[in-house]
Amino acid sequence: MANRIDYKTPLMVFTALLLLLVFYFSPSNKQHFIINTGFFSSNNSTSPYIQRPQNFSADDSLASKSATNETNNGSLAITSGSTASSEHTHDRKTRTSAERIEDDLASARSAIQKAVRTGNYTSNRVQDFIPRGPIYRNPNAFHQSYIEMEKTFKIWTYKEGELPLVHNGPHSYLYSIEGHFIDEMEEDTNPFAASNMEEAHTFFLPFSVTNMVSALYVPGSRAGLAPYIHVVADYVRVISEKYQYWNRSSGGDHFMVSCHDWAAKVTNQAPDELFKNVIRAVCNANSSESFNPKLDVSLPELSLVTRTLLISTQSRKTSPNRPILAFFAGGAHGNIRKMLIEQWKDKDSELQVNEYLPKGTDYGALMVRSRFCLCPSGYEVASPRIVEAIHASCVPVIISDHYDLPFSDILDWSQFSIQVPIDKIPELKTILLAVPDKRYRQLQKRVKQVQRHFTLNRPAKRFDVTHMILHSVWLRRLNFHLRA
Repeated sequence: MANRIDYKTPLMVFTALLLLLVFYFSPSNKQHFIINTGFFSSNNSTSPYIQRPQNFSADDSLASKSATNETNNGSLAITSGSTASSEHTHDRKTRTSAERIEDDLASARSAIQKAVRTGNYTSNRVQDFIPRGPIYRNPNAFHQSYIEMEKTFKIWTYKEGELPLVHNGPHSYLYSIEGHFIDEMEEDTNPFAASNMEEAHTFFLPFSVTNMVSALYVPGSRAGLAPYIHVVADYVRVISEKYQYWNRSSGGDHFMVSCHDWAAKVTNQAPDELFKNVIRAVCNANSSESFNPKLDVSLPELSLVTRTLLISTQSRKTSPNRPILAFFAGGAHGNIRKMLIEQWKDKDSELQVNEYLPKGTDYGALMVRSRFCLCPSGYEVASPRIVEAIHASCVPVIISDHYDLPFSDILDWSQFSIQVPIDKIPELKTILLAVPDKRYRQLQKRVKQVQRHFTLNRPAKRFDVTHMILHSVWLRRLNFHLRA
């Protein structure tokens, strides 16, 4: 009898473990996942976990342990079940659209984790560009994530709404990324466009806050933001009453794109916390206000020359001879610029700070002749000077507070820019002169490397600014679990 018990005990343990594994990977298991932004970092990262507020149960100890064990190659910190596809237990054709969508995302996460672990990518196509170098927090993770996005990501753009408030936006000057992105999503040739709503991983709300302000703003009116809040709330009401998708996720698999300064405030003040779970891609990425870096996307501000896809410094010939140490020109908008202008305006021929340039002066030519380009915040945190500096091969000097820089999940801004605290403005020249020439050459070389990520193409091209915005949305969609 003793021998029979000894024989059965391991068999019973094995059976119990097998049953636990089946439950572990079953869709009935309600445990969810977290993706650590440190997964894109090649070093120890203090980045917070990206979590969607209503849909995750965070196992912080497991995430911390995973991050600690894999900091040398970046870590994908996940809780139970996040990398396993449920195709092992259900035939894909018999599953609901929500289950199939979650299968897609689980497979993508698994592939990204494998790339981080092995240091190599997996693709069924020849890669014309491979991210490399210190400008990326983790180039292997980013590359595989981008491959998975191209292979998997499908977006449904809502057809509801009428011009000019919906399906259109500005195409020149300060907020031009807004209009071009909307157009790109609605092009017949958009490779990310879902053929039907059931296959969409995310849903795009194609309204333009900039066009709302242009159409509805009344000088002297005391209405404030109310007219624009009413429009965005009404738009959500229309789509939520017509379709099931907003309601099944509380907007968690929806996103919007707007570069107007008021976009974050308009959506934040919408009634009933309507946009609480929505991925908001905005230029005014001020983390001290309503911008949430764990959920929202920071858009780069591109000020395009009229009827072109170019900014003022783009496609200019650059020279290694840069006689100007640092350059700025602009109005005294906001406290930071006021401090900069009061401290340095017309006081130093090497550090040239101008409030307004004389008529006929070539602004772009001065940036191209400068080693460093000063990029202080104005009334809001974002500045088009950052992208202008990048295309001038001029090292950006970012003077801001609470600004979540564009694509900072992927890009390590410390490798191609200088960030100066506001209280160090009086020491600005000393700080810049202290940068060794070798270090400056490294920074400038890396500025040139990131130019492709801040270039607008129509149609969009791989790794350009439109696709980088989409990748930021894709990354956040990977962090959202749609309940089956």
